Amino acid sequence: QTAMLREIVNLIDKIRSDPTLFSPMAMGRNNVRCTRCFSPRFRYIQTLVTDLLRRDPVAAYVDLKRTIRHEEIYIKNEVGECKYCTAYYVENVLKRILKMMESLAMIRLIKDQLKGYHVGDRSIYQKIFKPSIRPNFMLTRLMAEFPPDAEEIDSYKVPGDIKVTILKIPGKVRYLYHALPPELTLNEDEFTVLDMARQVMAAHRPESSELLDPENMRQTFYDISRDLISEFSMRENISITQARLKVLAEILTRETTGFGILEVVLSDEKAQDFSINPPPGESPVFIYHADYEDTESNIIPTKEEVESWSARMRMISGRPLDQANPILDTSITLPHAHARVCAVTKTLSPYGLGFSIRRHRDKPWTLPLFIKVRMLNSLAAGFISFLVDGARTMLVCGTRGSGKSSLLGAILVEIMRRVRIITIEDTLELPTVSLRKIGYNILSMKVGSSLGGESTSELSPADGIRASLRLGDSALILGEVRSL
Repeated sequence: QTAMLREIVNLIDKIRSDPTLFSPMAMGRNNVRCTRCFSPRFRYIQTLVTDLLRRDPVAAYVDLKRTIRHEEIYIKNEVGECKYCTAYYVENVLKRILKMMESLAMIRLIKDQLKGYHVGDRSIYQKIFKPSIRPNFMLTRLMAEFPPDAEEIDSYKVPGDIKVTILKIPGKVRYLYHALPPELTLNEDEFTVLDMARQVMAAHRPESSELLDPENMRQTFYDISRDLISEFSMRENISITQARLKVLAEILTRETTGFGILEVVLSDEKAQDFSINPPPGESPVFIYHADYEDTESNIIPTKEEVESWSARMRMISGRPLDQANPILDTSITLPHAHARVCAVTKTLSPYGLGFSIRRHRDKPWTLPLFIKVRMLNSLAAGFISFLVDGARTMLVCGTRGSGKSSLLGAILVEIMRRVRIITIEDTLELPTVSLRKIGYNILSMKVGSSLGGESTSELSPADGIRASLRLGDSALILGEVRSL
């Protein structure tokens, strides 16, 4: 879109610097006899190029075509020297400029859609420009409107009053995953109050101790957000209902202490894998959807946004992410999702930060659920349960995305609750929190990752296993550890 505007600037400069187009001598064949024609013709070209083409390119194109049509009618009906002078002016000035204008990408896009167009009607530009927009308290850019030729395939809502629409676009190999968060549906008063509250919230920098307990930290900031928004709305004499106050507080919490737009897409249980490629700001988030597989989203994270994500992940995990340690493997827990994250940066990724995010299921898998979705039959599930009951050693292996962690989580549920369970992982993925909530005696241990060669205070996986032997008689679950 910027390139189209740059084309117009270059065309204006080209015409103005060409003496055969933009000079009194170029306005007629005989400058002695047709002096009376030069001045009005020169003024017309000057106004067309320096004013109308800059201000309203479509109007300039239409006006030039109409002028050529009127001049050709005059040539057809006129006799004498003026006829030849005007023909020279039309062929060597007007039509040359028209040809240049028709080469513009903007004109090519709408050339066949000008029937019934009136000069000054700027709605035509809605067919040319589709801006990526963001409120002033967001870092991420979003394509708010549907592409003009898109076909709606599916539409649903996810937690947080977020509307998701799946679109099919002719000529595209992927579906478009279009998310519309509530941030883009606020009115002007709500924008004003949110921005005022954000400036106050942004002054606080969370300590690492606060990030260790994200649930309590988030609730604290949510309460502060509600108070700030309520205070500023009263100060500005803006009426906000309790329902809207809750929505605004959730938005402010997400955009200041949370992961922003990342939380929006992770709220969708059908969105399973996310790819955010470097360099930031140049490509959208790619999403693997449970129903529509590989999709391209309308979300374009900026450099500031991805740097904010990486900073939070470093604090949460306690692991480095820099040129000496260019890989970070960790997990994040959000109000509506839990996900595993692998972040890469320079020198491994020459163009900067990139992320691969896998969303975990909201509720842990169980063997009956595997039977329900036909991943296992009842005989295989019964055999696995029989092996667990017999306290046998088991190995779960497979390729990336084959369901290893999901199956291991389902096997955990088969262990009797009287048995103590110790899990060892380099990235916390097993549903230990859910199992603890339903009464399991479970101890989760986190060991260092071999990826990136981090020199941190974390124990190695081998040391973690040796430590587990001193923790009593337990069922030992070794999660996805990539080195020993």
